[in-house]
Amino acid sequence: MKKTYPKGHPKLLTAWAFYDWANSVYSLVIASAIFPIYYSAISSNAYESGNVPDIFKGMNNESIIIITTALAFLIVSIISPILSGVADYSGKKKRFLQFFCYLGGACSIGLAFFSFDHLWISLLIYLLALVGFWGSLVFYNSYLPDVAHPDQQDRTSALGFSMGYIGSVILLVICLVLIQGGFFESEKLPTQISFVLVGIWWVGFAQYTYAYLPMGTRKDSSNVDNIFTNGFKELKKIWNQLGENLQMKRYLAAFFIYSMAVQTVMLVATYFGTEEVNWGEGGATTGLIISILLIQFVAIAGAFVASSLSRKLGNINVLIGINIVWACVCVYGYFVTTPIQFYITAGFVGFVMGSIQSLSRSTYSKMIPESSLDTASYFSFFDVAEKIGIVIGMLLFAVVGEITGSMRGSILFLVVFFVIGIILLIRVPRIKEPATTT
Repeated sequence: MKKTYPKGHPKLLTAWAFYDWANSVYSLVIASAIFPIYYSAISSNAYESGNVPDIFKGMNNESIIIITTALAFLIVSIISPILSGVADYSGKKKRFLQFFCYLGGACSIGLAFFSFDHLWISLLIYLLALVGFWGSLVFYNSYLPDVAHPDQQDRTSALGFSMGYIGSVILLVICLVLIQGGFFESEKLPTQISFVLVGIWWVGFAQYTYAYLPMGTRKDSSNVDNIFTNGFKELKKIWNQLGENLQMKRYLAAFFIYSMAVQTVMLVATYFGTEEVNWGEGGATTGLIISILLIQFVAIAGAFVASSLSRKLGNINVLIGINIVWACVCVYGYFVTTPIQFYITAGFVGFVMGSIQSLSRSTYSKMIPESSLDTASYFSFFDVAEKIGIVIGMLLFAVVGEITGSMRGSILFLVVFFVIGIILLIRVPRIKEPATTT
């Protein structure tokens, strides 16, 4: 029987953080780097040949994948309260984490067969891969207060993001060698192999995390009528509790607003670079890959700098500073036209991306009462707010883009959300930093 480790033990913290190493290859290789380029190529060919379902012929090729992405986020926002409630009352949180991991990994492999010849099935596989990735994060994030003491959570969260950045870059480099190395006669095959490698990497390395994480704390369900609908009741209860927890209430309002802008920038960055930057003939793919790698490396430093500054200045003060930088990045992005300007933007985006994601997660974790056993429900509330924000952010981005006729106008518009986020963060009562755990 494998030894269990107490809360705060270094091996337990490392095992938790290692899931970032496992699953981040999806967000980099598939969501950010290789799949968008692959999809752009095959969808352009499909439109040129007329191999597109009638319902999509009046839309541009990117709108198809954006709508599918938004639908996936809506699904996650609906099912996560149900599943988090079941996880809490069954005491099997780890099983839900594993289920979504295996779903995402299998569908990542399935993307190797993505084709406009079977578009509906292909889009379903893409959607389920997204649901698997984001669904697993609901349960993964909720483990943080279970495995780490409050004074350990900032650094542990930063460790997770940093391991994710390193691991995903390693696999991306391997995939790029396969794609650019000329080892195969088929142009599609190395890209398809890359998707298979993502699924294998994700599921394979996640086994280390599963070997050490506890199964979960089982809550008393004797007074629960239906554990499947109780998740929504739990969210309502947490919503009601926000009236008594001014700190969490104001923080969640700020997070909802600024995260809306952050996630939108991250989701549309590749498309912005493709359409708005003058790369020269044949330079777009290489330039975008370099930018993505730059973002990953800088993000590692950003996560740890934010963790270090938070201990000296406090989480909320650091988040205010990060949002100010984000606003400046969006203003600068409006004027970006050349590759070097895009690289500069990518560097700053990487720095504030790593810092704001890591610190936002750990800040919320610190606000959850230590006596609470329903951490999955708390993080489900957190994730639902984020997902709804993403859908709204993407919709507003598209609307502003249609009105202004350019993605530049949409990028500039996002400054409004960062400014509002800053104002709301200023109103958050400061976190009382915990004593160091020995």
